[in-house]
Amino acid sequence: MPRVKRGNVRRAKRKKLLSRAKGFYQTKSKLYRSAKESVDTALKYAFVGRRRKKRDFRTLWIQRINAAAREHGLTYGQFIAGLKASGNLLDRKSLAELAVSSPASFARLAKVAADAKPIVAKRPAAAGHKAPRPKAKAAAAAAAQE
Repeated sequence: MPRVKRGNVRRAKRKKLLSRAKGFYQTKSKLYRSAKESVDTALKYAFVGRRRKKRDFRTLWIQRINAAAREHGLTYGQFIAGLKASGNLLDRKSLAELAVSSPASFARLAKVAADAKPIVAKRPAAAGHKAPRPKAKAAAAAAAQE
């Protein structure tokens, strides 16, 4: 195999990596090996962060919609279910924007959601709904015969 001297290519590669590491702490921006580790880690976190940002914004929108819906006597779930039942196809981003910037139009949407879906109260937990245990059933039958 022929000998390969990588002078210019090596310099360009290292220069590019060290420029990516600008502003890193101490040797992480000056020495190639530690800079490479730091840049790789930073790129990994950037990749994860791009996906995390989408999750974070969705939770923020849901919190804003929930707060605005509760001002109108609805929970978030009731509000969304009512909008879907009425055929409203606004996404959560635009609903959150309406809740913050235009409360009057959000109030109209809340009214539409409340009219479209009746509010169902949770059933109270009744003791008679549970099936009796087999031993208890046998004991109850024996007590009834006496």
